[in-house]
Amino acid sequence: MNRLPTETRAQILQTLCEGSSMRSISRVADVSLNTVTKLLIDAGSACAAFHDATVRNVKSERIQCDEIWSFAYATAKNVPSAKAAPIGSGDVWTWTAIDADSKLILTWLVGDRDASAVNAFIADLKPRLANRVQLTTDGHKAYLHAVSQEFGPDGVDYGMLVKLYGSDPQAQKRYSPATLISIDKDLILGSPDMEHISTPYVERQNLTMRMSMRRFTRLTNAFSKKVENHYHALSLYFVWYNFVRSHKSLKGSTPAMTAGLVSSPLEMSDIVTLIDQREGPSKKRGPYKKRQPVTEISN
Repeated sequence: MNRLPTETRAQILQTLCEGSSMRSISRVADVSLNTVTKLLIDAGSACAAFHDATVRNVKSERIQCDEIWSFAYATAKNVPSAKAAPIGSGDVWTWTAIDADSKLILTWLVGDRDASAVNAFIADLKPRLANRVQLTTDGHKAYLHAVSQEFGPDGVDYGMLVKLYGSDPQAQKRYSPATLISIDKDLILGSPDMEHISTPYVERQNLTMRMSMRRFTRLTNAFSKKVENHYHALSLYFVWYNFVRSHKSLKGSTPAMTAGLVSSPLEMSDIVTLIDQREGPSKKRGPYKKRQPVTEISN
C-alpha cells in the first residue's frame, strides 16, 4: 500500500482546516481528489476516536451550547426534487458545547434539530464533566427536557437565553436575522449566575467553523455532497481546534492545554500518526494475477 510522506499528509490536513477546498488542495499538493477525500475520511475516523477518549473529566465552570445550520447535497426543501440524492441529504445541524474559560469544545453532534438529537448531545456532554457547571443554551425548547433528564433537578445550574426577533422588512436578506427586539434570561434549574447566562463564546465558535471549513461557506457549491464527509471534516476540525491551533485569547496556548488535558500542543504530524496507528503497518501488494478472458456463449 502506497502512502504519501508524513509532511505531505500533514500539509493536506492543515489546509483542510484553514478553509481551502478539496480541489484546490489536490492542485496545490499535486495529488488526486480521491487521495484528499480518503485522507479526510481516515483523519476523521482517527480524530473522532481520539477526541472521544481524550476529552474526559474536564473541570469547568461555565458551558455554553448552541447549534449551527448547514446542509448536505441539497437543502431539505430541495431534496424531493434532487436527482439521486444520497441517504442523509438535507439540512444538517452541528451541536457544540464550549467551555467559556478554556474555549475547549467538550462535545459535538451532527444530526437534526429535534429532541432526539438534543437528548443524545446532552447525554454525551454530562459524563465528560468532572464537576457541577453553569450551563447556558439558547431558547430551543428541546433543551429543557434533555438537560433536566440527564442532570436532574440538582445536578446543574441551568439558564436559558431567549432572543426575540421582529419581522424582517427586507426578505431578500436570506441569511441575515431579523431585527433583535429583546433578550430574556430565564432561570431553569439550580442557581445560575444571571450575569453569565450568555452565549457569546459558542456563537463566536460558530463563526470560526464557517471560516475554517469550506463546506460551511454559504452561497457557494462547496457544501458537503455526503453527510459522512461532513462528519469527518468536523471530526478533524475539532481536534485541530482543541489540540493543534494556538489561540490569541489564550496567550498562544490551545484549549486542551488550558483545560489540562495535555501538556503541549499537538502538530498535524501527530494526527497523521493517529491515522497510521489506526490502520496498522502497510502491507506489501500481492503478486499480479492476470485476468482470464471471458468465454463468449452464443445460442
